[in-house]
Parts: sequence; C-alpha cells; structure tokens
Amino acid sequence: MILVTGGTGLVGSHLLYFLLKENGNVRAIHRKDSDVAAVKKVFALYTAEVDSLYNKIEWVEANITDIPALTEAFKGITEVYHCAAFINFDPSKYKILKKANVEGTANVVNLCLANSIKKICYVSSVATLGSNLKGELISEETPWNADEKNNVYAITKYGAEMEVWRGTQEGLDAVIVNPGIILGTSPDGGGSGIIISLGKSGIPFYPSGAMGIVDVVDVAKAMVQLMRSNIKNEQFVLVGENLSYKELLSKLAPLFGKKPPTKKLPKQLMYFLSSMDWLSNKLFGTKRRLVKATVRSMFIKSRYDSQKIKNAIGFQFTPTEQTLKRIAKENKKP
Repeated sequence: MILVTGGTGLVGSHLLYFLLKENGNVRAIHRKDSDVAAVKKVFALYTAEVDSLYNKIEWVEANITDIPALTEAFKGITEVYHCAAFINFDPSKYKILKKANVEGTANVVNLCLANSIKKICYVSSVATLGSNLKGELISEETPWNADEKNNVYAITKYGAEMEVWRGTQEGLDAVIVNPGIILGTSPDGGGSGIIISLGKSGIPFYPSGAMGIVDVVDVAKAMVQLMRSNIKNEQFVLVGENLSYKELLSKLAPLFGKKPPTKKLPKQLMYFLSSMDWLSNKLFGTKRRLVKATVRSMFIKSRYDSQKIKNAIGFQFTPTEQTLKRIAKENKKP
C-alpha cells in the first residue's frame, strides 16, 4: 500500500488522482482540521468519476509531528510520497516551520526505516538550492550556501532534505524532487493561486525578478515515474520553463481578458510596504502579508536547469502556454 502525506495540499491532491487512476491502494493522512472532501474539486478537473476514485482513498487522521498516530498510519505501507509541509516566510514562524518540516520529515524517515519501506519520494523545493552569481542556470549540483540570506522556509526545507539523506545512509531508498513555482489548482485555492489572481486582476505592475515554474501535473507524474524507476538516492529539479514575472503575467492577463502589465514595480516601495506591514504586526497584531523574504524573491532573477530528469527518465514538461490555458479555464468555472 502507498502512503501519501499532505494529500489535501496542491501536490498531494493531484498526486492522489494519478495514483488512484492506476488502481493503486492508497492511504492518505490528514490533519484534524483538513477539508478532505475538497480533494474532490481537484479530481473533478480530470474525470467525471470523482466519487468512485475518491472513495478508494483510505483517509487516516494523523499529523507528521504526532508519532503515535503516524505509526498507525504506516502499518502495511510499502511506499511513501511525502508531500506534507508548512509554507511560510515569516521569520517569527521559524519554530513552527522547523517542527513541521524538519522534525516531521525526521519522523517520516524514521518510520520508513522501522517499517522497511521500499522507497520514499520527498517533495522539496528549488529554495534549497544555491544561487549562481554569474547568472548561470541553477541545478542539483549548485550547493546550498548557509551564509546567504536564506528565508526560514528554505532553511527548514533544506533541513528536511538532510533528514532524507540521513535515511539513505541508514539503508532507505529515496528520491527528492525540487519543484519551482508550482502552477495548478489547489483544493483550498492556495499555492500558485496568488500569481493566478494577479494575472486575473490585470494589475499594471510587475516585479523585475525571474523564476522557474512547473505544472502541478508534471510534478505528480515525475514523482510517480521516479518511484517506479530503479533510480534511488538522487534529487531532481522540476522546472518546465524559466520566466520573468513580466513574461508570466503577460501570458496570463490576456487569458482573462486583461491587459499585460507595463509598469515596473519599484523595489524600494515594496520594502517600505514590507516595513509598514511589520510595524502593523507589532503594534496591532495584524497578520504579516508582505515579509521581506517575499519582497526579495520578487526581484531576484533565478533560473533553473531541469536537464537531469530529462536525461534520467526522458521526462517532457508540459508547455507553459498549455498549462496557463488550462488553469485559466479552471479558474473561470463557477
């Protein structure tokens, strides 16, 4: 039986569909407050047989930081897809991030070892890779630099990777995928929904940064193919295309009948707004919405190389235009 953590998230929900489509026996864990039924929204994007597939899932209430419940969830499991993670860039959330991402992954790895799991696939992020100052493409070989201004999310995801690699030293077979910005429809409307909303709004401004993007369908398919291959103890960058924010928003806007952005967003203005956001949080307890790490990422030009997975399993990424047209269509549905 296959175990999926984070089954109600963006990657996990799409992954569940592809696993169930091939009649896999799947158990998915969820937190107490998770809306498991929302996964049906994702299934409905692919098929009319939503309930028949959804009812095949064996849902188990467990948190990856709750060892007793997680131990029960591992009974009879042979393969694990570890998608669960806490995503936040607010430095004040570091302890929560560390507990969920690092300690939670350590728990998953330890139970994989204890239960002689055949193989695990861990969903990391390109945030754990280093940067190339000369503008060269970033790959799996680009080393993490602890001295850089790494955000708290990246730090904890890197720590989680170290737990997976520790597991491989103790006999666990593993593959790690490092997706860029994942584009797709999430059960809760989160994930890349913010970027989609910007394109949908027709906002005239764009930040000067660049990023690697990937279709959530490609992430799910790559994970399944890697798990079914003989490849082990390797990691793979998953980026379908490198685009500037201007290029991405310019492709998105027309799909929603909006004009492409034409005005460059002033960096200093964004940092000023981030400072005001911080001050509001301190004085009035408002939720942080624009932390400095987020602003910094908007103006960094990061470009990635996905040649390794193309060579390893002949993987082909979905063309960006095709991805965006599909997502725009999904977002226009009532």
